[in-house]
Amino acid sequence: MKKIIILSVLTLTVSLQSYGQSKPDIKRYKNASLSIDERVEALLPLLSLEEKVAQMRIFHANIGVDADSKGNLKLSDKVVEKLKLGTAGIKNPAEHMEALAAAKFNNALQKYIIEHNRWGIPALFVTESYNGVDAEGCTKFGRPMTSAASFNPSLVNSVWDVVGKEARLRGMHMCHSPEADLVRDPRFGRMSEAFGEDTYLTTQMVTNAIKGVQGNYEGLGKGTHIGAVAKHFAGYGQVLGGTNFAAIEISERTLIDEIYPPFEAAVKEAKTLGIMASHGDLNGIASHGNPELLTGVLRDQWGFNGYVVSDANDIGRLHYFMKVAETPEAAALMGLKAGVDIDLYAEDAYALLPKMVQENPEIEKLIDRAVRRVLRTKFILGLFDNPYVNISKVEKGVRAKSSLELAKEADLESIILLKNEKNALPLDKKKKLKIALLGPLVKANTKAMFESVAGANVSFVAEKGFNLTDGKKDVPKLLPRNPQAIDKMIGLAKDSDVSILFLGGDEYTSKEAFFNGAIGDRATIDPVGAQDELVEKIKATGKPVIVVLKHRRTLSINVISEQADAILDTWDLSEFGDESTAKIIFGEVSPSGKSPVTVPRSIGQLPFHYSMKEINYKKGYLFLKDGPLYPFGYGLSFAKFEYSNLKLSANEITPTSEIEVSVTIKNTGTVKAKEVVQMYLKDEIGSVTRPDKELKAFDKIELNPGESKVVKFTITPKMLEFTGLKMDKILEAGDYTVMVGTSSNEYLKTNFKLKK
Repeated sequence: MKKIIILSVLTLTVSLQSYGQSKPDIKRYKNASLSIDERVEALLPLLSLEEKVAQMRIFHANIGVDADSKGNLKLSDKVVEKLKLGTAGIKNPAEHMEALAAAKFNNALQKYIIEHNRWGIPALFVTESYNGVDAEGCTKFGRPMTSAASFNPSLVNSVWDVVGKEARLRGMHMCHSPEADLVRDPRFGRMSEAFGEDTYLTTQMVTNAIKGVQGNYEGLGKGTHIGAVAKHFAGYGQVLGGTNFAAIEISERTLIDEIYPPFEAAVKEAKTLGIMASHGDLNGIASHGNPELLTGVLRDQWGFNGYVVSDANDIGRLHYFMKVAETPEAAALMGLKAGVDIDLYAEDAYALLPKMVQENPEIEKLIDRAVRRVLRTKFILGLFDNPYVNISKVEKGVRAKSSLELAKEADLESIILLKNEKNALPLDKKKKLKIALLGPLVKANTKAMFESVAGANVSFVAEKGFNLTDGKKDVPKLLPRNPQAIDKMIGLAKDSDVSILFLGGDEYTSKEAFFNGAIGDRATIDPVGAQDELVEKIKATGKPVIVVLKHRRTLSINVISEQADAILDTWDLSEFGDESTAKIIFGEVSPSGKSPVTVPRSIGQLPFHYSMKEINYKKGYLFLKDGPLYPFGYGLSFAKFEYSNLKLSANEITPTSEIEVSVTIKNTGTVKAKEVVQMYLKDEIGSVTRPDKELKAFDKIELNPGESKVVKFTITPKMLEFTGLKMDKILEAGDYTVMVGTSSNEYLKTNFKLKK
């Protein structure tokens, strides 16, 4: 019979198992007055080989970390056996519990772990964050792509500050987030987990996310925040065909100039505690077995001193999936040599190391290198000195009123107005209006949220009509056309003054394609099902049509763009998303989001991002209008902004000087509104082919009607660097264009020279 260990969360007795050995002098590594490195070096020699390897492995709570009906700790035999040696950490303990219960549970779990390994080494409890902390009872924010649309790094910092605080109050310590990948292929199901297609925007967002979640690093040791693990290093968002686990082919120049910078900033500027290696290969070299990447670039060039963790099971996959290692043992050694410090989940990789050391004792030096990094992280987080959650702070600190208001604020700054024909928006809630809320993305509480905003003069009917898929988690299937549902929605539209259609995609039409059987990527990017038909038929009623676009991947919304009178692109907002959308629709706030990606007309245009090389734009396609449907950085407002008086402080820049750029922005509209002022640079002639333009700065400002503001940017020599013919960073003399405007396609421009 399987044995289960049950411990009360209220019982916190201290015991130390000696495993038959005499108790060593453990005062030194427990001495908080010593430096972290001194404490690590004092502890490491005490560990047996098996205990060291245990500090290099994280397992998932789903193998037997659970609670009984009373909330007491319940551990399976497998977990009990693992914890005798200690562990690097556990993924997602108590993720399905509310915050207070989770904090109590994780305290009990940590207590058990400390008491049941010889040296009292605490474990890292690890979560993720795509809509806030991925656990029950936490504030649900918009996804990273959504927040990128805000073009407001300080707001993103504030959001992730809440994530860090709420996670720590649950008893968590590390977060396998945020993503520093660029995503430029909307076929890829994980698109919304990242911050967009652009290097500079992603760098600003990911550094602010890391600083926020780590409490500017100071929050780690204070026990108020958690450590970040930036991922997936490197190029993961560029999988060929947009399919998860596919090969990744990126030129070395593109890697250095475009893909690496967000990760480099995560290390150097934001001080991320962790890095996760990429599932994929990189130009034929499996990332988990790539010492040039994980040690040469990451550590030797950038000075990273945190730990590198594998993506799920990926060290073992060097053998049986990537097929670059002859045996599981060879895969483990390959990952270890490359610089992967922690093996996530696997039983066929680092679990083999103790036996491998018997045959090759030199391996233990690499093991020691990895264990130092893991122990150092635990000391940085203060877990040896203060491993438990202060229960009294949990209920006030999680889902605080200020956090919920922040989620709403982030929504309002992230919603993008793509179209507003004949000023269809905002709607006037002072008028008597009957509005139909229609379509497959209508939620159970959508009507209530709109009613809370609109007031007594406006009445609503709501009809979802049909689902897009059958809701199967692994391999969802599209549902057949439902003519009765379409007819019903047409009837409701005819009886209403305005129709608001909720269209796009959901968590089943764009998701992670897991290793075993699950599919989440798409071969087309058109809206699925009868959504185009629905918008055409509702438009045919002659009533105004507003589309609220919800989605987790970029969609080629040609029919929607043609038919709708107004389009609000909301990506994937917070738990208050429909309320925030209603506030925009009824004019309480002017939309200020800008698209963090290029929206193509057709999947056939891929690859298609605004900063491609100029030569990519030479030819279009037969029977397709040139250019994007909506460009990067695009987003309308209820106000009108006039750009004028673009000036440079000098017409020349040198390797040791700078140029100040100034432009006047005036709100010529009738409402207070925010605008994202964007600065792009273009190298007109280069020794290698250069991007058509590159975002180098932006500033989000707010102006009252009639108000003007002079916005200033600084062009630095660093902005003009690129990887030259000899693969080194260079500055080239010549002509440059600076563009300042409201999007990557609409701007004022002028020129300057770089002289050396």
